[in-house]
Amino acid sequence: MRDPYTVLGVAGNASESEIKKAYHRLAKELHPDVNPDDTVVADRFKEVSAAYSLVGDQAMRKRYDNGEIGADGQEKPRYRYEYAGGRGGPDTGGYSAEDIFGEFFSNMRGGRARQATPQKGPDRSYKITVEFLDAAKGSTRRITLPDGKMLDIRIPAGIVDGKQIRLRGQGDPGPAGPGDALVEVNVRSHPQFRREETDIHMDLPLALADAVLGARIEVPTIDGPVTMTIPKGANNGQVLRLKAKGIRPPKATEAGNQYIHLQLTLPDPPDAELTALLEQWAEKRNKGAQDKPTESQ
Repeated sequence: MRDPYTVLGVAGNASESEIKKAYHRLAKELHPDVNPDDTVVADRFKEVSAAYSLVGDQAMRKRYDNGEIGADGQEKPRYRYEYAGGRGGPDTGGYSAEDIFGEFFSNMRGGRARQATPQKGPDRSYKITVEFLDAAKGSTRRITLPDGKMLDIRIPAGIVDGKQIRLRGQGDPGPAGPGDALVEVNVRSHPQFRREETDIHMDLPLALADAVLGARIEVPTIDGPVTMTIPKGANNGQVLRLKAKGIRPPKATEAGNQYIHLQLTLPDPPDAELTALLEQWAEKRNKGAQDKPTESQ
């Protein structure tokens, strides 16, 4: 195999970013999807991929530059050349002729030098942003790889912000197969819903009449609107529960709940009739309190 730096068209002292840039350019140009049925280009693509798997990996590149492995990624055989003189000769450094020639003939009898284990290609990292409801219920997103290939990613229900999805075999090529694609998922916030574990929380504006008299009103959930009952005398800040209307991850036996935080609201602009009614009510209440007999001392 040719020198990997020559294959990629870079100098031996090229930076990591220069090597990566050269590989991406060649991979895009030589990819089999772009050159169908062209065996020459296909072989060239394999050569470029193998070269990048060698010098695109810092540890492998260091070993190659130090002469420990060859351009094919295999371990180079190492031999001792210490002087093997007899008694009274130069210092042998602890090795005898028997040691040296014994190793030589061992190799002749079929002994093999230790070979480096082939490594997979480098992983690739991506970031995608999904909507709150897509993350809560699960969805599918399509991304485009650098070589132009399109890949559908399954977003599991209940995925949390910053979670990483591993797509095996979708990274860069290498001697032992391609690496993986690592996709970090960012979840957008929602104007109504808040998430806590598998539960959903939301604030619900509530009219004064509905709070005092009770009502049946429509409430949004991640699965669509449902009708719930507001009890008579509901108070500001009171929390109502919709059972099993939260998030259900793939392996969970049941979904979380949705919690409704009641937020009492007054008419805007103020309602004159309501204001007059409350004034009468307040006056009557205050008068009743004043007319109430006090306990004798």
